[in-house]
Amino acid sequence: MKITVVADSHKSFEALKNVAQANTDSDLFIHLGDGQYELIDVANLYPGMKFVFVKGDVDFGTIKEERVLTFEGQKIFCAHGHTLDVHDGIEKLLDKAIYHECKIALYAHTHIYKTDFIDGVYVMNPGSISEPRGKNPPTYGIIETDGDATIKMKIVEI
Repeated sequence: MKITVVADSHKSFEALKNVAQANTDSDLFIHLGDGQYELIDVANLYPGMKFVFVKGDVDFGTIKEERVLTFEGQKIFCAHGHTLDVHDGIEKLLDKAIYHECKIALYAHTHIYKTDFIDGVYVMNPGSISEPRGKNPPTYGIIETDGDATIKMKIVEI
């Protein structure tokens, strides 16, 4: 199973379209917020792909700010992160992931990529595909899993 994880596209339709186009073999495409309008447009271009979105701090409407997904046997906690104070650390994110018995926790908001394994949870922030911070290039994430014990995460530079 391959999951493409993006975040913080901030109206950059072209960047998001390019990531989707490069990853049409993904089983799931997760957008972690701050890009709802371009995601709708990109999802319309790729009706065969499965897209999931969580609401970021600049998104609108009744979209959920946190989601727990079960996909191919893996429980995944998804959040933009602004309501979990991820600028101050990821303890609240980890607590929620562990509470929901998730093996993977995904977040965004900081615009800085990160992968880690903490307290039995694989943690990923894919960075930003349009407005990276910390002198980083634009990035997104790929998660590959066989549905059992093997989980591989990587950050991809655009």
